[in-house]
Amino acid sequence: MDDLQPMSSWLKPFGWMLLGLAVLCRPVAAAEETAKPAEGQTAEKKNTENAAELDLFQKTLKEIRNYKRRGQYLEAAQKYAFILDEIRLSTKDRKKLTQDYEKLNTKLLFSRTITPGSALHTVAEGDSLYTIAKKYGTTSALTRRINGLTKDVIYPGMKLKVITGTFYVRVDKSQNTLRLFLDDTPIKTYLVATGKNNSTPTGEFTVTNKLEDPTWYKSGAVIEPGSPDNHLGTRWLGFDQPGYGIHGTTEPNLIGQQVSHGCVRMHNNDVEELYEILPYGVKVAITD
Repeated sequence: MDDLQPMSSWLKPFGWMLLGLAVLCRPVAAAEETAKPAEGQTAEKKNTENAAELDLFQKTLKEIRNYKRRGQYLEAAQKYAFILDEIRLSTKDRKKLTQDYEKLNTKLLFSRTITPGSALHTVAEGDSLYTIAKKYGTTSALTRRINGLTKDVIYPGMKLKVITGTFYVRVDKSQNTLRLFLDDTPIKTYLVATGKNNSTPTGEFTVTNKLEDPTWYKSGAVIEPGSPDNHLGTRWLGFDQPGYGIHGTTEPNLIGQQVSHGCVRMHNNDVEELYEILPYGVKVAITD
């Protein structure tokens, strides 16, 4: 007992400190208790925000349908851009809306509607489709198609829609897709084939040459256009990296796979459309 007495006396001064700690703990516990309703309020607020977002989503979809029914495709496209940029979407909804948006943008591209990235050109004396296309950095084939021309004949005073924006292309090797943009607007996504054993190079390339019905020079052999052995198909869009480019195919069943010698293969009707759209100098970004 005598040995314990000094220990008891030594602890005695700390009694008030222990009491103080006990008192200090009470507000902490109270704070924790009051935090629970706050969490509930946060969840309620989140649910309210989700409900408001769902209402906005449904309202915007209705506006898109109404615009399309009235033939106001530009207004509908603007609503698609809003819904894709501003509203949280499921993966399934985003994929479907993106497809619908691109389909509408393709329709607008080939229509006479003036959209962002286009303008109305009044034909002047001495103009030709070639000089007009060169002036705006587009192609005469695209200008002819947009304006419903069956021949290259134009006359002064004629109004032509011309593309003034910049096209560029993104190729995603992991998905085997090629996506076409006009400025920041997605126009169309094509299914493609890329190189086996990851042989398609990555990086940014420039289209420097274009050929219709190309001859394929393979290991010293010359394979003529139209031959089933000519894997270049009906069009060639060559890069500034020699030997690589975008082209058609004689094996459409292999599109969507990694089977080429390193180039980007497309269905012939797709590459013919892309050939018509893209001018020289277009940038092509290829990623893994």
